[in-house]
Amino acid sequence: MSHDVVIAGAGPVGLMLACELRLAGSEAVVLEDRPEPNPHAPGVALNGGVVELLEMRGLMDACRADGFEFPMAHFAHIWLDPGQLAGRYPYNFAMAHSRLIHHLTERARSLGVDLRFGHRVRGVTQDADGVDIRVEGPDGESTVRGRYLAGCDGADSAVRQAVGVGFTGNEESFHGTVSDFVAEPDSVLNQHMGAKEYPAGLFAVSPVGPGTVRVLTGEFGVEPPSRDGAPALAEIRAAVHRLAGVEFTGDEPTWSARWFNVTRLAERYRASRVFLAGEAAHTHFPLGGQALSTGMDDAVNLGWKLAADLAGYAPEGLLDTYEAERRPVARRACTTVRAQVALLHPLTELRDVVTELVRFPDVNEYFVRMAGGTDTRISFDDDLPEDAHPLLGRRIPGVAAAVQSVPELAEAWASGRGVLLDLSDDPEDGRLDITGWTDRVSPVRTKPLPGIDAEAVLLRPDGRVVWAARSGQGGDGLAEALRSRFGTPTPA
Repeated sequence: MSHDVVIAGAGPVGLMLACELRLAGSEAVVLEDRPEPNPHAPGVALNGGVVELLEMRGLMDACRADGFEFPMAHFAHIWLDPGQLAGRYPYNFAMAHSRLIHHLTERARSLGVDLRFGHRVRGVTQDADGVDIRVEGPDGESTVRGRYLAGCDGADSAVRQAVGVGFTGNEESFHGTVSDFVAEPDSVLNQHMGAKEYPAGLFAVSPVGPGTVRVLTGEFGVEPPSRDGAPALAEIRAAVHRLAGVEFTGDEPTWSARWFNVTRLAERYRASRVFLAGEAAHTHFPLGGQALSTGMDDAVNLGWKLAADLAGYAPEGLLDTYEAERRPVARRACTTVRAQVALLHPLTELRDVVTELVRFPDVNEYFVRMAGGTDTRISFDDDLPEDAHPLLGRRIPGVAAAVQSVPELAEAWASGRGVLLDLSDDPEDGRLDITGWTDRVSPVRTKPLPGIDAEAVLLRPDGRVVWAARSGQGGDGLAEALRSRFGTPTPA
């Protein structure tokens, strides 16, 4: 039996990709080597880019009970003011990434995704029609066949290694620990909430649940005492004392792990019928949630394109645009995160100057959007022309407000469809003709929305604007945009 798409990895990226495929009517099988959904993940916040995606797919409501809106952001722990962008881009949301995995797992199950836990990828072979994945599971070895395979299995990706894709970059001398502790109200840890920089590195404490705090340490210029095994209480206490001079007592952590300063980028995102996404394709120092937002954007970009190919209406070369669009974004994320690390260590006067600069509204906005993953602009060609509409390649500003105020748009986005958003407030019928594409694109007419300087926009299923009509332009260029992204129209 051959499946549509086999996905290695049931982290946020793999689960999001599986949900995207099912929304578009494609079959998805997820192989995860853990025996159950990951109950622990280091991250404790969703940045604005992730919040936008979850709003679009109707997932934020389920997440709200597990966290709270966090109207702050930082660039290298230099605090910014997202409130200056209020209404245009969402605030960060404080929530443990393990809860995001929980909600995405539940959504995947509700959509009929075949989730197979305890299944480890051991080998990959391809032919002209599909991919055979050798899997070790609870009942021994077996082979799973799919028309396509997506490696969403992390920085040590077995899929990437099996198809021989290079993962170039470097690792700096650094060692970090992350651990969860049950903290009584009078615990010393509760007195050190927040993140702080020290000459030797970083120390942070944050709440992750009732009576539970997460402790993070990061020491620059040191070699890890071990690369394997979870750090125990004595090692964590020693690191906290070296960094911050803080002594704390208590029981062993309920969970702990190590982390490192590694920056790598896959040399290719596609190897014939195999695709890479998330940390299997790019990894960097964890700051500002950019690893998650970049990976989630990988998932929604790849999902609709694979589904279009499987349904038979993908324009020629559509699958190749995945790497062309996403790899430059990951390369930039690696660059901007490395810049932040340079501001974190060593602590120099340059950090003081950048702190002064972020007081300027334009600089604040630039860094808020960079750190939040909302500044990405996809270039559909080698270069956008100088007179290109400023919305092309971007998501519309005010995604959350649009979801709340336009039910038809919320419904179309939640179903994973493309959208023709008519903002002209003109009741004339037939002005924007999408006959033949309504099986893939939903027409939505509404009054003008704040921040969208266009009479109409065509949105891909991932929310990117691919066509925008200026005042008086009408439908010029719309049919071409529809064909180039959504294929040949269905005959009447």
